[in-house]
Amino acid sequence: MKEFWIYTLARLALFLVTWVVVTAVAALLFGSPYPVITLLLAFAISGVGSYFVLSAPREALARRVEERAGRATARYEEMRSREDDDS
Repeated sequence: MKEFWIYTLARLALFLVTWVVVTAVAALLFGSPYPVITLLLAFAISGVGSYFVLSAPREALARRVEERAGRATARYEEMRSREDDDS
């Protein structure tokens, strides 16, 4: 669960930083920040950036999810085999 929160908070922080930078640049260049446009642009930029910048936390999260799924599958198979033995 720790990996989930680390990745989620890092992704949110990257988005917020990107939004602030894009809004500041838009305000400097155009005199008005255009909040909706900067929001969409920051969303796209941070999405692409997170693919490269947050690869390590994303891999850790993926490993954790895979481990939990493996354990759940093993428990399911064990219960299923017990049920088959009882029949």
